[in-house]
Amino acid sequence: MIVLYTLFAAISIGANLGAQKLYLLGAPPFYIVPLSVFVGTAIGLAVKFILDKIWIFKYEHRDLAHGLRSFILYSVMGIGTTVVFWSTEFGAGLLFGTEAARLTGGAIGLVLGYAVKYQLDKQFTFA
Repeated sequence: MIVLYTLFAAISIGANLGAQKLYLLGAPPFYIVPLSVFVGTAIGLAVKFILDKIWIFKYEHRDLAHGLRSFILYSVMGIGTTVVFWSTEFGAGLLFGTEAARLTGGAIGLVLGYAVKYQLDKQFTFA
């Protein structure tokens, strides 16, 4: 399960950072970096939720309302870990001043966040 969770975290990180990069390529110039991070976070969250729900926790929803409730709880559990991710990403960008540093900081923040998020999801979201 550790291998699958790590693989899914890597897929989600790729989806997050890839969505950020795509957004940066085609978005209007105002607030471009913060909006790209928001878009990437949303895409990564959706990808990771689906993968975790099906393959890690083997969790089935009773109905659409239960599925929505699970996704909201999953998202709420991710607020603290998202703060870690965003702080690391923006901190690296400010410290080193390059897009590569910002994205590397984002990847590091996501890895740290996912380690904590697994425990939260196991205990609360998919219990």
